[in-house]
Amino acid sequence: MKQAINIRLEKEMIESLDGYAQELDKTRTSLIEKSIELYFDKLDEMVADKRIDDLKSGKTTVVSLEDVFAKAGIGV
Repeated sequence: MKQAINIRLEKEMIESLDGYAQELDKTRTSLIEKSIELYFDKLDEMVADKRIDDLKSGKTTVVSLEDVFAKAGIGV
């Protein structure tokens, strides 16, 4: 289900957005949604990189699936 939000953008950004929307025969909303989806992909990469760095630096550790099940009292 879609939910409405309000955002404020610089006038130049809105003009660019409208230009792309007109050229591509899309709506502002569809272009903004696609942009956010693509940025979420980038954020996923950034989070994965941070997690790898945290593992390498020792800030976090890996827990085996067997240990997780054992702690939860689940027999495998």
